[in-house]
Amino acid sequence: MDLFENVKDWFTDQALVSSILKYLAWVVLIFLLIAWTRRWMKKNLHDNAIKYKAQKAIQVVGYLLIVLITISYFTGSIKDFGLAMGLLTAGITITLQELILSIAGSFYIFFVRVYKPGDRIELNGIKGDVIDIDSMYTTMMEIGEWVSSDNYSGRIVKLSNAFVFKGPVYNYSSDFPFVWDEFNLPIRYGSDLELAKKMVISVAQENLSEYVQDSIAQWKEVVSKYYIEDAEVNPTLAITMTDNWIQFNLRYIVDYKKRRITKHILNEEIGKRILETDGKVQLASVTYEIVNIPTVEFKETKDASK
Repeated sequence: MDLFENVKDWFTDQALVSSILKYLAWVVLIFLLIAWTRRWMKKNLHDNAIKYKAQKAIQVVGYLLIVLITISYFTGSIKDFGLAMGLLTAGITITLQELILSIAGSFYIFFVRVYKPGDRIELNGIKGDVIDIDSMYTTMMEIGEWVSSDNYSGRIVKLSNAFVFKGPVYNYSSDFPFVWDEFNLPIRYGSDLELAKKMVISVAQENLSEYVQDSIAQWKEVVSKYYIEDAEVNPTLAITMTDNWIQFNLRYIVDYKKRRITKHILNEEIGKRILETDGKVQLASVTYEIVNIPTVEFKETKDASK
């Protein structure tokens, strides 16, 4: 009994130690509640999108509670709060600048909705699909590098959330999940240009009608939200005369995830249609072939005056 009274008296006398222990107990309890809640959500929520957002929300709420508890335990008044925050800011800002920016970036991403899991973005020169966002890092499945076009390289990249403050963030899918793409067709001089134009536009309209219809309504929302012109979403064809051929430039709109396969389908179908014209429309090309390099002989002539 005396031991219990002595321990109680010691904690009463050591108010600071008691406050620290209570604070640590609350922090541990909050972390345990976060872990238990996330585990429960993982087992009972079947929709992956809802599950992911709920787990992140619980994590953010837990961090906010820890911040509030920290302030309440270690500041007793407004004056003390201002002094504590001043000292804390002066010390931490220098030593943990990158960490602070990363945490601030996570809140900025979450509340401003710069991007979200599932979006295709380019951040700090890295392009890929966002697969996770936590308090420190954005995790992406990388696209490109040694792999051509919009294909996964297989590498998972973690980028600091601080990069949202250091440079532009390119989002391929946020407000308008379509991109414009284009490619050139070299048409030989002497071809039936009217037939070629009708053929190319016809192939584009047949294969891109779904994207055009889906993009019209969404583009109107973009125009109403931002100061931007009402751009053309239907396939367009531009013609340029060059020294070697007539260049057709086909511009069209496509789902940002289907750019490569769509270009393949268009080129394949246009190639078939050109073969069906029986030479009325022909593709142009320039081929250089060096068959034989002639032997060059040098003869030295002597000056007769010597």
